[in-house]
This record gives sequence, C-alpha cells and structure tokens, in this order.
Amino acid sequence: MNANFKRIHLIVLDSVGIGEAPDAAAFNDEGADTLGHIAEKMNGLKMPNMEKFGLSNIKKIKGISETEHPLAYYTKMQEASKGKDTMTGHWEIMGLITSHPFKVFPNGFPELLISQLEQASGRSVIGNIPASGTEILERLGEEHMKTGALIVYTSADSVLQIAAHEEIVPIDELYEICEKARKMTLVDEYKVGRVIARPFVGEPGNFKRTANRHDYALKPFDKTVMNELKDAGLDVIAIGKINDIYDGEGITKALRTISNMDGVDKLLDVIEQDFTGLSFVNLVDFDALYGHRRDPDGYGKALEEFDDRIPEIIERLKEDDLLIITADHGNDPIHHGTDHTREFVPLIVYSKQFNGGGELPLRKTFADLGATVANNFHIKWQGEGESFLERLV
Repeated sequence: MNANFKRIHLIVLDSVGIGEAPDAAAFNDEGADTLGHIAEKMNGLKMPNMEKFGLSNIKKIKGISETEHPLAYYTKMQEASKGKDTMTGHWEIMGLITSHPFKVFPNGFPELLISQLEQASGRSVIGNIPASGTEILERLGEEHMKTGALIVYTSADSVLQIAAHEEIVPIDELYEICEKARKMTLVDEYKVGRVIARPFVGEPGNFKRTANRHDYALKPFDKTVMNELKDAGLDVIAIGKINDIYDGEGITKALRTISNMDGVDKLLDVIEQDFTGLSFVNLVDFDALYGHRRDPDGYGKALEEFDDRIPEIIERLKEDDLLIITADHGNDPIHHGTDHTREFVPLIVYSKQFNGGGELPLRKTFADLGATVANNFHIKWQGEGESFLERLV
C-alpha cells in the first residue's frame, strides 16, 4: 500500500466549538461560541502553538493572533447530524450522519423506566435527576449506603448513570444491573446513548469514584471508516473514551485515560510505536470538567495546558505522519444551561511534509474527515463525506 501518510493521529478536543452553527437557533444555541467566550472571559487565551497552526485564521480569538504563514491547513466543520452529543459527533467524524438524535432527559427519566429498573434489579432507585458525578455522591451517597438504593442520574448528554458503593453493591451486580438497563433503553421511546456503571468507595464526606467505571453504549448503526480500516488489516488505536463511544467497533487496541494530560501522554507513547493506520484520542476534560460545569477559567487553563504539549507531539511525529486536531460539538461555558452547544468545530491538519499550510474550504459535514482518512489508506469508502486529501500538498 502506498498511502500518502503511514499513520494518522486524530485528536478530538471534546466540546471545543468555534462559534454558533447556522442552525444554532433550532437547538436554542444562538450566540454560542466556546473558544470565543472563554478567550473574552480570560482577557485573551495564550495558545502560541495553535496560533502557529492557524487557529485564529479560522475565527479571530482574543489573545491568539492571525498568522500569515500558518504551519497547518485549517478550516471549520459544520455538523450535519440532528444532534449535538458526543456519540453523534464522533460517529459523524467516522462517516455516519445521524438523522434522529439520541434523547436527553433534563427532568430525569420516565417513572415507567425507573419502575422497570427497580423491578429488574430488586433495588429501589434514588436521585433520577441531572447532576454531576461528584455532586450526586455528596447528596445521596450516605442514603445509598444506608438503604442499598441505586443512585440513578443523567447529564446533558444522552446517558443513564448508575452509581453504587462497591461494598454495598458488588461490582458484578452493578454491571449486571447496567446490562439490564441497557436492554430496557434500546427502544425508541427512550433511545439512551449510553448506560454507565459508576462505582465508588469511601465514607460520607469523602467518596471517590473508582476506575471500575464501565460504559454500555449503543453500537454505531452502520460500519464506520474505522471498521473498514480494521477489515483491511490496518491498526486502529483508541485512546480515552473512543472505545466506549464506538462500543469497540472497528478498534484493534484500546487504552484508557484518566485526564487530558494522561491522554496526551498515552498518545505520545503510541506515536513511538511502529504501526500503520489510525490513532484516535478524545480529551474529555474540556467537556466533562469545565464545559458542563460552566467553568470558563478552568476551561481556558486546560486549553493552554494542551497547547503547551503540542511541541512534544510535533517532535515525535514521523515524516510520514499526519496530525489532525478537531472537536465533536461545542460546550460554551458562558452559555445558558449546562448542555452542549450547536457550533462549528475547528479543523487543524499538520504534517512535517508540508511546506506551510493554508485555508481549506468549509466542510459541510464532519464526515469529510473520515472520508479523508479512508482515502489516505486507499479504502473504498461508500459512506458519507468528501475527502480533502488532495488539498494537502
């Protein structure tokens, strides 16, 4: 195989949007601008490495100058799917456009579903509200330990999360309950994207979630570019949430992470390995720790921390590597509510082979990225998207 690039390293900065999409009003997201609002709140973002790539050439961001000689190709992508959640965005990146969004539950889950879960598990349910994982444990952890009731909660994503103390509900029992919940929520009436087991330990006032989390995701509704790569004998290395988001489909190796910086560390380790194909990392802290919690200062600092790591990534890249940096949706921490925001996402494409970069045409779907990956590896991709590989010169 004579691919343009032997390896493609794809980094998704979870929720790092770059301004409201044309259909933002349909999602109640007029005026959303994740990067722009964070930069204004911090009186300027300091991201010199993304500046060199051309980030502010896409859309002017306070503190980040436009550059006449960008090192990377750049543009923004518009989501074509009817949704703004993690799975929808990632699936579209790999070629699947979702016509019916996953359901979210801003007022908790229907009583019928809760009753079915209680009956199937033999345990009562407490909570059933949108909440952060740490907040819900502080509020209900002690009651759970006294009663053995399951703590059920959701978020702005399409998730049903079940928290239980490992000494009260053994891990195997919690997993079995989550498997039952997964089957219950497959029907169109609920259509929940993920069921998540959230085990924890500790005492009231000092609870801590453990590494025994387990996600039960829907499988993609069709083959993705990743499936095609794997079927062709290529490597697809998933780092962070990627394995959960695709329910293992099209993945040859999966690595878990505990933070953004751990994700970068794992990526650097993978770059050092000899493989042919795709490495795919999701850096989730932007979304989970700062976007949903409406913390623009924390979000901004996390962006600057990521930017600080870019020289390490570039240094380790081989001449025949391609680096792609993008996002899956927005999550403007200045916007109302705690939901994701319907925004364009940035697209940065870099290789040591390039003699400078430049602007790419606006992408009308995230699927153009997956089509480009397929084109690079000479995969006959029949799905959505239009490759921009020929523009990378």
